[in-house]
Amino acid sequence: MIQTRIKAYLISGLAADSRVFKHLRLPENFDIVHLDWIQPEKNESLRAYSIRMAERVNTEEPFVILGLSMGGMIAAEISKVKQPAKTILVSSVPSSKNLPVYFKAAGSLKLYKLVPVTALKWAAKTKRFFTTETSEDKDLLRKVIQESDNHFIKWAVEAILKWNLQELPTNFIHIHGSKDEVLPIRFTRPTHIIKGAGHMMVMTNAKEINQILSTELESLLK
Repeated sequence: MIQTRIKAYLISGLAADSRVFKHLRLPENFDIVHLDWIQPEKNESLRAYSIRMAERVNTEEPFVILGLSMGGMIAAEISKVKQPAKTILVSSVPSSKNLPVYFKAAGSLKLYKLVPVTALKWAAKTKRFFTTETSEDKDLLRKVIQESDNHFIKWAVEAILKWNLQELPTNFIHIHGSKDEVLPIRFTRPTHIIKGAGHMMVMTNAKEINQILSTELESLLK
């Protein structure tokens, strides 16, 4: 088993950045490295983008990778080429087969082209009035969404709807909220379910997530 310090590469979700992980706590021997978004190339697939993201992962030392929402999809792709000690998906899906059926329909019909990014960002910010984050975290999320790059969001929405990964990652865990409104649990089969948690449980249910991570990651140190 691994008996040294381990890098934990974290990837945030769409229209988000490393600030959404503010409540995340990993075991003592894990050093967090945030894989911030890079600019996508024209018509780049999610897989091709993930491979470029993976260039910043140092495979000469032990590492795990954790992805939130879209970041989990990226993590699943990276795990295919970099073989982490463990892949952790939070509020995400392990393969394109687990995307909601209406995502696939929207991709086939290209409905995403009809909705401007400004409308998506407005909806995401307005949604905070009805979610369970603290007032401080609601304000932070609105700021994160507002500061997110419109060009990146436009590319990412199309890339997710066209994503094609059939094979599950190896040695992965999948933590999901039973009331996830973005990626409903009925379309996937997570290894860990947090009852009553929504899509942003990384902020609202961090204690439960941290407990799961502690158990799963400390097993790598034995």
